[in-house]
Amino acid sequence: MSEAIHTDQAPAAIGPYVQARKVNLTGQLLFTSGQIALDPATGQLVGEGDVAAQTRLCLANLGAILKEAGASPAHVIKTTVFIKDMNDFGAINEIYADFFGNHKPARSCVEVARLPKDVLVEIEAIAQI
Repeated sequence: MSEAIHTDQAPAAIGPYVQARKVNLTGQLLFTSGQIALDPATGQLVGEGDVAAQTRLCLANLGAILKEAGASPAHVIKTTVFIKDMNDFGAINEIYADFFGNHKPARSCVEVARLPKDVLVEIEAIAQI
C-alpha cells in the first residue's frame, strides 16, 4: 500500500492529512472524478446551502465508487477538496476526518469561484488498489 511521510523540515499537516504518501506502484491506481452532493438514486442535489450535508454525501458517493473498485477509504493516497467558501473549512475537515479515520491521505484544499450545480464542496481522490 502506501506509507505516510513526515519531515520536520517542512510545515506539519494542519488537518486530517499527511505531508505526503510514498506508494509502491505494484498495484493499480484508481482516479475518481470529483464527487458532489447528488443523490445517486434521483440525481438531485442534496443539502442545498448545508455544507455538512453536502460533504457527507460527497464522501458517501466517493465511498461507493471505492467499494465498486474493490477499495476502501484506507486505499486513498491523495484527495483534492474544492470548496466554495474557505470559512467552511472547519466543518468540512471534521466530516472528512471521520470518513478517513486513522488513515490520512495527502490532500490539497482550494477555494473556487463556482462548482457544478452551485454546490458548496467537491471531492476527488486517487487510490491504490
